[in-house]
Amino acid sequence: MERMHLGVVTVLCAALSACGGAGRYGYAQTYVPLSDESSWAERANADAVYDEVRRMPESYAGQTLAFFGVVTDVTPGQGGATRVALQVRTHQARHLCEDETERSCRVTVSARDGGPFTAVITLRPEDVQGENRLQVFSLVRVFGRLVPGEYDDRGGPVLTAEYYRHWPRGEYVTTEAAAAMRR
Repeated sequence: MERMHLGVVTVLCAALSACGGAGRYGYAQTYVPLSDESSWAERANADAVYDEVRRMPESYAGQTLAFFGVVTDVTPGQGGATRVALQVRTHQARHLCEDETERSCRVTVSARDGGPFTAVITLRPEDVQGENRLQVFSLVRVFGRLVPGEYDDRGGPVLTAEYYRHWPRGEYVTTEAAAAMRR
């Protein structure tokens, strides 16, 4: 009886991990949005291209945009918000993995910078302090709206973040890791 119970527990654990067990940092071969992220992804303009947003911001006024970016600077802002300077990175549909298991996979973005932008974010408490805080070299997926007529000091657009997802350093990879990781 005890052996049967152990077998049932093992099967249930395996089933649960197969159903979206990518966890907070998305350890899966393809992107798995968090439950609260899904609604933002559905609302975001999936066709928005960074270069077009930068050149023709008026075309995107009032729309929710989504960009992945690697943090280059974090500065306290006004009213408890934080100004996060980022470099756009293109998300790779197929994540890099160290072996055939999902837990070895990491969210993967291009190694090449796509251009600057700034996000004004109200950080969650877990992203403010500690080793896994939001800091230089963190990866962030920002969902937000353009601040009309405002550009950062590098000429990039400024977004007011409505939602963000954060990967600390070491919890994502760039395409440069392809030599050490398999697909």
